[in-house]
Amino acid sequence: MWSFQNLLLTICIVLRCVTSAVGVIHVTGYVGSIVKVSCSYDEGYESYEKYLCKNNCGDSDVLVTTSESRKNKYRINDDKTARIFTTTISDLHSEDAGKYWCGVTITGKDIYTEVELKLVPDRCCDTVTKVQSYEGYSESISCPYDSQYQNNFKYICRGNLPSTCLQQALITSNNRENRRFRLDDEKMLRKFTVAISNLTQSDSGSYLCGVQRNSDLDVFSAVELKVKEWCCVKSTKVTGTAGHPLTLQCPYPSQNQNNRKFLCKGDHRNSCRDMAMIESRLTLRDDIYSNSFSVTITKIQADDAGTYWCGSDSQWRVGNHVKIQLSVDAGQYVVYAVPAVLLLLICALVVTVYQCKHQKVKDGKAVMNRNAENEEGLEEVTAGAENNIYGNEEVVRYKQQSACNNYDDAGEDEPDYENFTTSEEVYCNENFHRR
Repeated sequence: MWSFQNLLLTICIVLRCVTSAVGVIHVTGYVGSIVKVSCSYDEGYESYEKYLCKNNCGDSDVLVTTSESRKNKYRINDDKTARIFTTTISDLHSEDAGKYWCGVTITGKDIYTEVELKLVPDRCCDTVTKVQSYEGYSESISCPYDSQYQNNFKYICRGNLPSTCLQQALITSNNRENRRFRLDDEKMLRKFTVAISNLTQSDSGSYLCGVQRNSDLDVFSAVELKVKEWCCVKSTKVTGTAGHPLTLQCPYPSQNQNNRKFLCKGDHRNSCRDMAMIESRLTLRDDIYSNSFSVTITKIQADDAGTYWCGSDSQWRVGNHVKIQLSVDAGQYVVYAVPAVLLLLICALVVTVYQCKHQKVKDGKAVMNRNAENEEGLEEVTAGAENNIYGNEEVVRYKQQSACNNYDDAGEDEPDYENFTTSEEVYCNENFHRR
């Protein structure tokens, strides 16, 4: 119930009658983040209840107590050894800013400590230092600080949210080396530097240099790092024809005239191979008068296609190299492929013709054999016919002779016909046949 004690407490709060050994505690937090409010108390109060309240600290104003350590977005923890209780407020909004009270419940008048909470936007900073570098290089980020922070804890993180920077620190002054990062605190110069080695384009972005302060927000400075693609004097595309020579031109700065020149192959300069050392088809000629050298490749092959780097600086400093994208035209192989197809067609045609001719020869031989057989039969027939003819001829001659003789006998009185001529013999035969 509302007793005389509660009435006195209200009057005391209104009149700022707060018993405190440390005065007002100032706390600053980031909107959307969390904040911790720590309050100390004297020896002898370790077992007493502690709490955090707002406004007049009435029953409805008490936010959290050690008797109920979690309530809504408030959480309280009592470190009795250090005699400090800490209240954590999460999910801060602008209306959370203002006055709070740390209270210790005792008999009679509670002990109060005033807390002033200030909230600021979770961003940094008005001034940003810009740093630019290239892939594969090392770069140092410089982080200045005031002289009173020489011995304070330092760190660096990625991004631009101060509220989470310490939790996401890449490296700190207590752990000076972490993979590609190294932190050096130059106290006499009032700055610490963070060196990043073997840069990649993914290292580009915002960084925050932080100096921790125990009683207030940490101090930050912002850096914007841009890592550019390592590039060259120029980048060019070249096309060669398989089986033919190709010459690549590589200009270089005049100050590199006496440097060793080279051509290497690979998608990235850090992993390319020096072709002049392993490929006998390459010839390198340096022309110091034109500040360029040429590389001739004899009989380009299909596997010669790819990315080449020709340079004059073994340290691979920017501006001393040429990036060449070589493609190989395989059109020549098509030219050779067409005659091959035609040759196959011709061979097939020749085989077909040969087979046809061979078949005709076989057929011809068969015909000749049949003709030969026919001729033999014909000869036999002819021979038989000739024999018959000769036999008939003898009969004819005999009859002719007989006829002629008869004719001669009939005309014995005419001696002029005794020696008759051939024509007369024929005539005789003719007369014989007519008979």
